[in-house]
Amino acid sequence: MAVVPALSTQCVIWFGEPRRHERAALGAAGWQVRAAHVDDGIGLRAGDTVVGLLDLRDGSHGCLDGLERLTDDHDYLSLLAVVPGGTTHPPVHHPLLEQCAAILTAPLDLSRLIQALGRLAHEPRLHPTHALDALIGASPPMRDIHGTIRKFAPVDLPVLITGQTGTGKDVAARVLHELSARRHARFAAVNCGALSPNLVQSELFGHERGAFTGANARRTGLFETANGGTVFLDEIGDLPLEAQTNLLRVLQEHSVQRVGSHESIPVDVRVLAATNLDLEAAVAAGRFRDDLFYRLNVLRLHMPPLHERGQDILLLAGHFLSAFRESNPTRARAFSADAQKAMLGFDWPGHVRELINRVQRAAVIASGELISAQELGLCGKRQLHVGDGALDVARESAEREAILTCLHESGFNISETARRLKVSRVTVYRLCRKHGLDLAELR
Repeated sequence: MAVVPALSTQCVIWFGEPRRHERAALGAAGWQVRAAHVDDGIGLRAGDTVVGLLDLRDGSHGCLDGLERLTDDHDYLSLLAVVPGGTTHPPVHHPLLEQCAAILTAPLDLSRLIQALGRLAHEPRLHPTHALDALIGASPPMRDIHGTIRKFAPVDLPVLITGQTGTGKDVAARVLHELSARRHARFAAVNCGALSPNLVQSELFGHERGAFTGANARRTGLFETANGGTVFLDEIGDLPLEAQTNLLRVLQEHSVQRVGSHESIPVDVRVLAATNLDLEAAVAAGRFRDDLFYRLNVLRLHMPPLHERGQDILLLAGHFLSAFRESNPTRARAFSADAQKAMLGFDWPGHVRELINRVQRAAVIASGELISAQELGLCGKRQLHVGDGALDVARESAEREAILTCLHESGFNISETARRLKVSRVTVYRLCRKHGLDLAELR
C-alpha cells in the first residue's frame, strides 16, 4: 500500500448523503469523506488528493447545473458519479456527467468505488498550473476537449487526433501524455510528412549496420528509444504504405523489426496519431491501410477550429501577448475594443498559429499600449458574415436562434422544446451545449 505523506490527505467530497457504512469503508481504505451540497464551497489544501463524488441515487438531477458551476472553479477535480440501479447510461445528458471518470450504479459496490478512487489517486492532479493549462479555453468546445482528455489520458489505448492544421493537435497529444501513467517516460514526436521517404523506416524502426548504403552502424529507431513512453505520429496520413505495415505490427504485436534484421524486438509504447486529412477518404482511395486506420481510431479526439471557440480567442491572444512581453521589449499591454471585435469576427483560416503570428507582429509594431485592429492586420479582412462564403456560420446562427426561441416559448420545458423541434431531449441538451446556452442562467 502506498504511504501517504503526513501532510497529505486523500479526501472524497461527497455531493449528497453518504451512509455510515460507506464512510467507514472508505475510511478503512484511507479516504476521508466530507459531505457537501451545492451551496458549499470546496476547500482544498495544496498537496491533497481530492475526488468529487456525485450521489444521484435519489433520482434527483436538478442539482447538476449548480454542481457544474461549483466544479467549474476547480476543473482539476476528478469526478465519479453514482446513479440509480438499472441505469446503463447517464440518467440525463449533462456535461458534468460526461466529465466523470466512472459512473457506478446503486446499490453501491464499495470495492469498485475504492478501486476507482485508487486509480484516480495515481493520476496527476489537473491543477490550473498543470498539463491541461496548455489547452487554453473555457468555451463549450474546449470544455468538451478537456473532459474528453480526462477520460482518454489514463486509458492505455491509441488516440487519433483530428482537426485542421494549427488547431493544437500537437498540444493535445502532449497533454494526453502528461496526464497518463507514462508521463515520467519519454514523449517522442515525429512529423511523418517531414520524413525522407528513403529513411522513414530507419527513423521509426531503426536499422542494422550494412542494411543499406550509408548504414555504417546500428541505429535504434524512435519506437525503441521511446520504450515505456508515448510515440506521437503527427500527419499520420503522409506515412508511406510500407511503413504503415510495420506500424500495424507495432500495434498488433508490440514489437519492431529493424531494417536489415528479422529479429522482433519487444516495445511498450502508447501511440498517438494526428492528421488534418480525411483518413476515411484516404482508406477508400487506397492511400491508407484500413486495418491500420481501425487500430489507430480506437479513441478519437477532434480539435475545433479557432473561429468556433468564441471568447477563447481573446484569452489566447492575451496569453500570447503576455508570453511575448516576457522576453521582448514592447509598449503593447492589451488589445483595443476594435481589435477585440475584429478578432472575434475573423474566420482565422490559419487558426492558433495565425493568431500567434498576428499578435507577435502587432506587439512589435504597436505605437501605444493598446494594439489596434489595424496593427493586427485585421481591418477589412475575412470577417464571418453571410455572403463571404460563411454559409455554415449562418446556419449555426439560425440553429441557435431556433433553439432559443423554442426554449423561451415553452417556458424552458425541455420535453416541449424537443417536441417543437422534432428532436430528442438528448439532442436539445447537446445543442444547448454546442451553442453555449446555459439553461440555469437563461431561466
